[in-house]
Amino acid sequence: MWKLPALRHLAGIALLAFAATAIAKPAATATPVVLKPTSEQAQAALLATRFLTRFHYKAEPLDAAMSAKIFDRYFDSLDGDRLFFLQADIDKFAPDRGKLGDDIYDENLSVPFAIFNLYEERVGERTQYARSLLKKGFDFDKDETYVYQRDKAPWAKDTAELDDLWRKRVKNDWLRLKLAGQDDAKIRQTLDKRYATYLDRVRQIDSEDVFQTFMNAYALSIDPHTNYLGPRASENFDIAMRLSLQGIGAVLQRDDDYTAIREIVPGGPAALSGKFKVGDRIVGVGQGANGAIVDVVGWRLDDVVDKIRGEKDTTVRLEVLPADAGPDGKHEIIALVRKKVSIEEQAAKSSVIDIKDGDATRKIGVITLPTFYEDFDARRRGDKNYKSATRDVAKLLDGLKAQHVDAVLMDLRNNGGGSLSEAIDLTGLFVGKGPVVQVRNADGRIEVGRNTRQAMVWSGPFAVLVNRNSASASEIFAGAIQDYDRGLIIGEQTYGKGTVQNLVDLDQMSQGEKPSFGELKMTIQQFFRVDGASTQLKGVTPDIAFPVTGDFAQNGESTNKNALAWASIAAADYTPTSDLKSILPMLKTLHDARVAKEKPWLAYEADVADARKIRAETSISLNEKVRREERDAREKTSKERHPELAQANAPATKETAGGGKEADASAKRAHVDQANSNAVPPGSPAKAPAAAPANPTQDDGLQPDERSIRTDLADEKARKAEKDVILHEAANILADEVNLLRNDTQLAARVLPHQAPVD
Repeated sequence: MWKLPALRHLAGIALLAFAATAIAKPAATATPVVLKPTSEQAQAALLATRFLTRFHYKAEPLDAAMSAKIFDRYFDSLDGDRLFFLQADIDKFAPDRGKLGDDIYDENLSVPFAIFNLYEERVGERTQYARSLLKKGFDFDKDETYVYQRDKAPWAKDTAELDDLWRKRVKNDWLRLKLAGQDDAKIRQTLDKRYATYLDRVRQIDSEDVFQTFMNAYALSIDPHTNYLGPRASENFDIAMRLSLQGIGAVLQRDDDYTAIREIVPGGPAALSGKFKVGDRIVGVGQGANGAIVDVVGWRLDDVVDKIRGEKDTTVRLEVLPADAGPDGKHEIIALVRKKVSIEEQAAKSSVIDIKDGDATRKIGVITLPTFYEDFDARRRGDKNYKSATRDVAKLLDGLKAQHVDAVLMDLRNNGGGSLSEAIDLTGLFVGKGPVVQVRNADGRIEVGRNTRQAMVWSGPFAVLVNRNSASASEIFAGAIQDYDRGLIIGEQTYGKGTVQNLVDLDQMSQGEKPSFGELKMTIQQFFRVDGASTQLKGVTPDIAFPVTGDFAQNGESTNKNALAWASIAAADYTPTSDLKSILPMLKTLHDARVAKEKPWLAYEADVADARKIRAETSISLNEKVRREERDAREKTSKERHPELAQANAPATKETAGGGKEADASAKRAHVDQANSNAVPPGSPAKAPAAAPANPTQDDGLQPDERSIRTDLADEKARKAEKDVILHEAANILADEVNLLRNDTQLAARVLPHQAPVD
């Protein structure tokens, strides 16, 4: 009988991507290597299968039906936009479609690796064809349309069909750069390098990447939140949860053939040395005081990171080409002693927003929490100073109380979850002792997750700001706050992930000296709110709704065909701490009246509507005149809506024009002494946007890694300087609550918590 080892409970986390683009070197002469599975991978696949078929919340046999699902999902993970494979390629492997399960039990992974090797061959053919088109140029007076949304398109029936698709794709890439002001020679250079680099990225994918992608095709065929993590991905997941690592304290980024420093982490070895600056390029890495310097120019970013990262108090020597030096500039050798580095970017932070109300000013404390992090291992060891989201938020609350804030707003936008225990403990800071979440196991047994804190830390007016990307642990927290009537939920309907995952360390089952099997993040429970309702599919509905920024048809748990169904159970034994129902209608009225005449909010609503319209489109014109007219119309509208931003952007050059706040944020590839898990790219060099984003920034036609680090940082700084209209309005709503309660003591007695706060 298989028993689950010691596990870490997760209520979802948004820090992993199962098919993230591999960050690789551009090596023009790279040749394909036929990849083969290892015996360890075959054993890991078999071991993972035993867990998935026995202990998963929705355990399913690995039979012919499941094999067919894996087969289809694996091809989609390699070529989701149907840009490389032909129908004949699919037909070639069709006899194996129902046999992948048998192959796993036989420890035979030859088929998925053969599929990948063919994929790599097809990528070579397509990129070669794309580069050949650059010599001829294009006729932009012709009325043509490029259909770029192809995830549901049939596979191309022959090479001629793929050629026509790629001709239009390259034509669109060219037109975007042309509209951004580049001349033909520069466009050819940019695109030729882009396609060559993509091929080289694919050719640097290794056996571990392929195996991880195949195993995720299996895991995700069971449910949307079960994943396989290879050894490297597993290590990076642990770093993301504990928010610390052993390294030099630098955020690294690919810059052409180099690994460059994007950011220097305060207090880390790199910062304390005083010898580094943003833009410096690492060209070599040596171990210890005398180890040979290994040339890392052109390496995958995560491979460079692996060499830089190491045990605490050990020495690493970096050969650096200074940021301002040319390719032939003088190199410097800098020795650093590795130390524990905290990744504060993902840690909880606080700020204060002042809301003017006549002669009075209401101070609204804001706590931003990107993820529910917890250092599992340190907590298990009994480390009293283990890293914890709840402990950090408690300290921030003490600081806000010292600043005499009138209310507190918890910003959980884009928080995809994390530690289940942290969601429970964090809720206790605001509701005190009592049940927070109910959890149902696969056998139907229900357990109640309780907070044991005797009294709440913050008992004043409180609200939680959420959006469609607030998921899992965020939904546990927001749902409990709503059920206890403890605070307002403001924003969008949340993601709708109501399942709990555990991490199974497969290496605990092996006798190897170093990790080789990886981990399994497996769904084992479904959680329910204390009122008995599940957040699965439905999410948490806000008390005061803001405009929906995303497309619910493309984002959220309900978009997954194999997601668990919504369900409900009996309510837990709990007592609401407050009664917000008596004040909610008044707050809605005040909110509606304010935003109806507030220009920034009206501009925001219009931007959201435009963006949703653009996302719904699946094709784009390849006629230059039409595209220019569309662009000019967008820019005219943008200037009318955002005159202050249009004026601020007036001196900007074409180089500093970015691709939009949301696009840039999602495309950012930065690493704090670490690299994202490398896996097979999701099928295309880059997904060209349907049009320039609906904001004041013009589309520059570039991929994220084609912009300079300084340009990226300048764009990032400009975005941070923009007023966060959503956050400001949420603070206004809390300020309204403060005013109403201060003017009506009887109302305050009903609305504010009944439990006394901790001194």
